[in-house]
Amino acid sequence: MRARLRRDRIATRLARAAGKVHSVSMSTDTIRPDESPAPPPVAASADSYPASGQGAAPVPAPDQTGPSGQTGAITLTRHGEPGLSRKVKLNAAGYAAWWARYEETGLLPGQTPPDSLVALVRRADHVFSSTRIRAIETARAVCADRSFEIEPLLIEAPLPPPRWPAWLRLAPRTWGFFARFWWWFFNHHEPGQETRAQAEARADAMAARLGDLARAGGEVVVLAHGFFNTMIARSLKKQGWTLVDDQGWRYWSARRFERR
Repeated sequence: MRARLRRDRIATRLARAAGKVHSVSMSTDTIRPDESPAPPPVAASADSYPASGQGAAPVPAPDQTGPSGQTGAITLTRHGEPGLSRKVKLNAAGYAAWWARYEETGLLPGQTPPDSLVALVRRADHVFSSTRIRAIETARAVCADRSFEIEPLLIEAPLPPPRWPAWLRLAPRTWGFFARFWWWFFNHHEPGQETRAQAEARADAMAARLGDLARAGGEVVVLAHGFFNTMIARSLKKQGWTLVDDQGWRYWSARRFERR
């Protein structure tokens, strides 16, 4: 009986901690629990994907691309809402399996992308999606009849849960917070998974590529994942780009960067 009460107290404290500390300060940005994948990064490719489509937060209208040599802008957009319920309580192993299903899940049906995002993509010179189904379906929804590029470097950073007792059952959102915290601050990862240092190098490389396109005058739009977009954003800031619009962490939300 005492052991059970002790377990219940621990579970309650962990859940409260995740609720109170919904974000943890991290340099110029914050840690959020929402996203994850597990596989390590793959070599970049440049496949053009013919999109078609359909699937909500307004995106600022892009600056008009000027004469040759004028710098463009970079917009990092989070995908739409995935079609996997979070209304479950899981132990660590269950959460890992839940994320594996999440990685193979597309968007929840019935979503419509914001008109401003559709207009932005229509005018963009370069549009990128990660290789995940939820990102590809987001790109299809906003790209209509134009093509977009699927980029493996844009997959989400890993999110392995801490190896806690099997009796401890938490909601996916709570697991996500602790898993991201352990991965970022304690370098917790399973064998073969990408480390924080490797993910930061990947973000730096992707930011440099996006920056090159935008410095050439291009309007660049990325349709990818919440946390890895944050890592790219940190890299862009280090490379001299300024955040000019931040819509937060909602599905379909965007952050826009310009050179100033």
